[in-house]
Amino acid sequence: MKSDFYKYQAQTTPHPLALEISKAKGSYIYDSKGKKYLDFVAGVSANSLGHSHPKVVNAVKEQLETYDHVMVYGEFIQQPQLQLCKALAKTLPKNLQSIYLTNSGTEATEGALKLAKRFTERSEIISAKNAYHGNTQGAMSVCGAEEQNSAFRPLIPGVKFIEFNNVIDIKKITTKTAAVILETIQGGAGFIEPQNNYLQKIKQRCTEVGALLILDEIQTGIGRTGKFWGFENYNVIPDIIIAGKGLGGGMPIGAFISSIEIMDILKDNPKLGHITTFGGHPVIAAAGLATVNEIVTSSLINETIRKEELIRKHLKHPSIKEIRGKGLMLALILETPEITSEVILDCLDKGLILFWLLFEKNAIRITPPLNVSDEEIIDGCKILINIINQKHN
Repeated sequence: MKSDFYKYQAQTTPHPLALEISKAKGSYIYDSKGKKYLDFVAGVSANSLGHSHPKVVNAVKEQLETYDHVMVYGEFIQQPQLQLCKALAKTLPKNLQSIYLTNSGTEATEGALKLAKRFTERSEIISAKNAYHGNTQGAMSVCGAEEQNSAFRPLIPGVKFIEFNNVIDIKKITTKTAAVILETIQGGAGFIEPQNNYLQKIKQRCTEVGALLILDEIQTGIGRTGKFWGFENYNVIPDIIIAGKGLGGGMPIGAFISSIEIMDILKDNPKLGHITTFGGHPVIAAAGLATVNEIVTSSLINETIRKEELIRKHLKHPSIKEIRGKGLMLALILETPEITSEVILDCLDKGLILFWLLFEKNAIRITPPLNVSDEEIIDGCKILINIINQKHN
């Protein structure tokens, strides 16, 4: 398969891991030779319930046997879409009850940006340096990493960047600003949490000048940080939420969420203000509903912080500079990018899947499934420490 992979599939990096996959179950992925890998990445935070979770699989099978795609989003009433939206609404503040389902997180970003500009009748968007909100043109425009963006300019005009956690920069939010878009915890930048009520201060400034606060919950949402939504950890309620990744339990999905008052602006003047053919696909929505129901009715969210503590307990070494993040969204910071890459690749060889972050080159991503067991956590940490020991010596 490998030669065909390079021949027929467009590549995203010069050196993909090129692991030949035969199956995946629970916290494990198996290659074509039968080797088992403990997955500490979960499809980059997407496989909330691990691989091939029986409730997700059954939901997909049942819906596929009932009907799949029938009409563009928003025209027909389809039970999986409606039930998923209602289930999400129950997890949200009362002012955030209108949900637009999309195919991915980056599409949700696009919708959220359009919604904010349309509602405020302003064009300026403020984002954070080293932010990541997706890779389509609009989403890339609010990603604050020029190394990524420079090859694709011109992008959408009117975007300004502030430094995450820098309160002085908050003054750059003015009456010209349509929205401030931030990750609740910065992902690609190194799993950086907001400090000193930073998000509250941003929201207060937005309220003062009539701008909207968009929080990107694509990674932090759906239970990954010990709350269903990451913003619940920081006592702030945004005007628009972006969701994706873990919402589908391994299936492709996204959503942007706001109040009915704000969301209604997309219905008219012009009509079809935001449209999608396959967004909210009933089979995908069924998978999302099964995922949400399992997370909210089980103890997984409560266990997330305990599992974080277990990981921190077993990942102690002089070469580990710090462990950033919250819950099961953690970044292990090592001494150099070279050591980081060597550790990731050597762990893969030993049967542990880890991964890089986009912009913080010293970081190792640790984002296992929410239902990873204590035993699996300890096993993975042992492999990781053993490899770091080899590098340290």
